[in-house]
Amino acid sequence: MHKIISQRHALTALRVMIGIIMMAHGFQRLYFGTVGEFGGWLNSQGFIIGTALAWSITLFELIGGAVLVAGFFVRWISLAWMLVIIPGIFMVHLQHGWYVVGPSTGGVEYSLLILTCLVVLVAGDS
Repeated sequence: MHKIISQRHALTALRVMIGIIMMAHGFQRLYFGTVGEFGGWLNSQGFIIGTALAWSITLFELIGGAVLVAGFFVRWISLAWMLVIIPGIFMVHLQHGWYVVGPSTGGVEYSLLILTCLVVLVAGDS
């Protein structure tokens, strides 16, 4: 049977989409001016440098996302973003159940999907 799309092209599409999603997260925080609020929330969760951490995450999403789209440092950026996603699952989403919308809101389904995509990028050769 003939392949419609090669594994290499599928990994490239996944890498580009994940990079765009990363950039969108950082961009919306800048656009709406909520980096400080994010930092305040991180402080309230016990991070003593919440604002600096919020700016670091935001800049990483913007720059790391662009670098991921370009195809550089794919494994390292994917691993690093996993370190952002995993605590978010436990600190924010798990308490809201499974669904992002519908029967509940803010659940883990989206974060787990992103995490799975990052695992594929780490394991793949894109």
